[in-house]
Amino acid sequence: MKNVNNLRTALAEAAFMTGIERNADVVTMASYAPLFAHVTDWQWTPDLIWFDNARSYATPNYYVQQLFSVNKGTEVVPLLYQGQPLTGQDSCWASACMDDSTHELIIKLVNPSGSAQQRTIELADAWMTGNVEVTVLSAADAGTVNSLDSPATIAPTVSQLSAKGKDLPIDLSPHSLTVVRVPLRNK
Repeated sequence: MKNVNNLRTALAEAAFMTGIERNADVVTMASYAPLFAHVTDWQWTPDLIWFDNARSYATPNYYVQQLFSVNKGTEVVPLLYQGQPLTGQDSCWASACMDDSTHELIIKLVNPSGSAQQRTIELADAWMTGNVEVTVLSAADAGTVNSLDSPATIAPTVSQLSAKGKDLPIDLSPHSLTVVRVPLRNK
């Protein structure tokens, strides 16, 4: 099967979706199609969820869509790298938003390259406090796929970091989407 939803295609979508999020004042809605496909009877291959008569699996692209949908904020905030929005510089795409109901800064960072990267989140007008939730979708090989026999080869993993102050270093795995939820308090 050609044109399968592998990690490479998922990260391309994630990079595109950071642009949608950065331009939320103009882009009011986006959707994904097609959604479901039977493994023996399909028209095209970019479907998000594949199934047979007894099992199913989600593709890496499904997890990208899921991570963006459950980590949306109420207000887009600028996320800059050397004074510019992070739109591919050093092979990294990113967007950020505030969630007013949880008082969290939500940052999405996409590293499609085969090299690990480190970024430091520096806050201007607030302080980080408490545990930072870090969710990562990654694999060593960008061509990796999920399947009926291995449905969780690529799936998000969640970890916690302790944060205090204005700076937080974040390690970006090769071939990864990283979502960081930072609890904030005012100065």
